[in-house]
Amino acid sequence: MKKYIIILISTMIISMYTISTKAEPIDYTEDSRELQYQDILMLFLTPPIEKAVDRYYSRSLNVTPVVYPYQINVIDLKRKDSFRTFHFEVKLEVTPVVGPHISVGKDQIIFEIAPTLPSNVKLINYKHLETHELPQHWQHIKKNHDISFINKDNDKGFVSIVKNFAYYFQFEELVKPE
Repeated sequence: MKKYIIILISTMIISMYTISTKAEPIDYTEDSRELQYQDILMLFLTPPIEKAVDRYYSRSLNVTPVVYPYQINVIDLKRKDSFRTFHFEVKLEVTPVVGPHISVGKDQIIFEIAPTLPSNVKLINYKHLETHELPQHWQHIKKNHDISFINKDNDKGFVSIVKNFAYYFQFEELVKPE
């Protein structure tokens, strides 16, 4: 019984001296200056983002995924030079989708933004983070590059491998596989 009383008193003392925090979640139901600036930046960067996404996914999909501005997250934004210069580097995380908002992956894109660059934006890095599996009824948009045709008994198999490799990597001077 004595143990229970000690535990009860200890709990009461500890709970009296706990530190309260006033952490508040970010409320995106109301407009703010920060949210407006971020939305303007996303509208400005949407065309270069879509171009980079198309370039990456054109190797594996027959359709071009779409990136909506609300599926772009700013991971980092830093000024490249000294204070009040207009040279920035922005790191974004995007979720491209096809059809009725079916996610095909998650990617990280880094852009350099400066008035001295052509069209003010330059792609610095594109990193594919995740590949999301498409539903069965959307498998038809995948490019199929099957190399199970290899025949080790003759040279024709090797020629077919080279042709498929060239087609996959889109070398124009080589012919399309049979």
